[in-house]
Amino acid sequence: MATMTSSTRRTGDHFEPNDDDPQVQRRLRGYLEQIDYTAYASNKAVLGATLPHVDAERFQRLALAAATARARWVAEAASMAEAGTSLSEAQVARLAHLRSAYDELSAVYEATRRMVERGYVPYRATQG
Repeated sequence: MATMTSSTRRTGDHFEPNDDDPQVQRRLRGYLEQIDYTAYASNKAVLGATLPHVDAERFQRLALAAATARARWVAEAASMAEAGTSLSEAQVARLAHLRSAYDELSAVYEATRRMVERGYVPYRATQG
């Protein structure tokens, strides 16, 4: 399902009116725009107060943390596989923990990128 708001096309589970009356559709789209703007303004206020800006250095640190977590996860799995035996419950739990750390750090990186993309948090370019 896709919903048209402003000039941005989004996909998701947003309601799409079935009413063929153009006036009803315009009015409903207006309400939905107000709802979307309320979410935008709330995110901008809360996230902007929490994280006044981001810069290339912050993104580099996040990317490095995610890459390091991925490397630990993959290296540990490869090391465990070298034994050629079935993994123990403790080994599987360890891999799950390492994968979870990588997934979380990757999600934080993507969330931070989306915050800049959506205008919730300003990006401060590095002077150089």
